[in-house]
Amino acid sequence: MLIAGFPAGSFAANCYIVASEPGAECLIIDPGQDAEPGIEEIVAKYRLRPVAVLATHGHIDHIWSVAPVCGARNIPAFIHPADRDLLTDPARGLSLVAGQQLFGGIIFTEPDDVAELTDGMTPDLAGVSLLVDHAPGHTPGSVTFRLPGTMFTGDLLFAGSIGRTDLPGGDYETILDSLARVCLPLPDETVVLSGHGPQTTVGAERASNPFLAGLAPRRGSGLAPASGPSQGL
Repeated sequence: MLIAGFPAGSFAANCYIVASEPGAECLIIDPGQDAEPGIEEIVAKYRLRPVAVLATHGHIDHIWSVAPVCGARNIPAFIHPADRDLLTDPARGLSLVAGQQLFGGIIFTEPDDVAELTDGMTPDLAGVSLLVDHAPGHTPGSVTFRLPGTMFTGDLLFAGSIGRTDLPGGDYETILDSLARVCLPLPDETVVLSGHGPQTTVGAERASNPFLAGLAPRRGSGLAPASGPSQGL
């Protein structure tokens, strides 16, 4: 399996390229702000052919370049329906005051081809066996993507932290439930590739992440908030 990534733009949101091997078709996960040059560099280096863009959620730092990347290569974008409206109106996912423009009034559009991600879905793309888990809490439509031994968590789980829940559509009890249901049942050695920051493992986070303290697998409600800053836009 080939997985390459880089932090994109001023938000430093991790964009990932996934393929079965060099010279094969590939998937692009979370192309954020100014992600196109980094994508082109990886695609050229490994002789890859992008076939789809996948979004872990609809916040602007993760979907900024979805439309241009899809348009340039005539490929579809996949996103959970609960976050689809953020493709065209990302300001809805931010706490903006009335009348405040987003980044000077930049206009965002949907790609021509948008497909919806659903919980438990296993899209047949690029010869890569991904499993989609709906994991709301950071946003209503947040999802994770699982490969054998590896999970792309978006802004659900970070090294030492979790996604923030104070933006529109966020909910702390819901993200705890998602963490308990989606992340904690996995083996300790599962590699976590987050939406921001370095990679980690489920075991490392189970042992030291303050937000997971006292959180049992598949139980994510009724717990007191942990101390420490949450992350992600």
